[in-house]
Amino acid sequence: QVQLVESGGGLVQPGGSLRLSCAVSGNIPSINAMGWYRQAPGKRRELVALMTGGVITDYVDSVKGRFTISRDNSKNTVYLQMNSLKPEDTAVYYCNLVSFGVDYWGKGTLVTVSS
Repeated sequence: QVQLVESGGGLVQPGGSLRLSCAVSGNIPSINAMGWYRQAPGKRRELVALMTGGVITDYVDSVKGRFTISRDNSKNTVYLQMNSLKPEDTAVYYCNLVSFGVDYWGKGTLVTVSS
């Protein structure tokens, strides 16, 4: 059974930083893509950062230059480094993994950016 567990969320002041982690466990034959999504109150879930083929990355325009997705294969963990956080970054952040067309999701971690 594949499990994704996010951690690292919390309350941070505007301009601050957080690093989210997503620990992956279970039998995964192949990882086609991993990404971070977020869902703010009253809004649809949106893709924040995507890593395909273990190397290629892409970001939603609103976080480019501020967020970085990375992966540590030895720890089966994917990270999202978030810098220069803004109040509009407040959301529940979800980790996603795609393997042979199947989506796997974590339960999410809340990030609140507020003074």
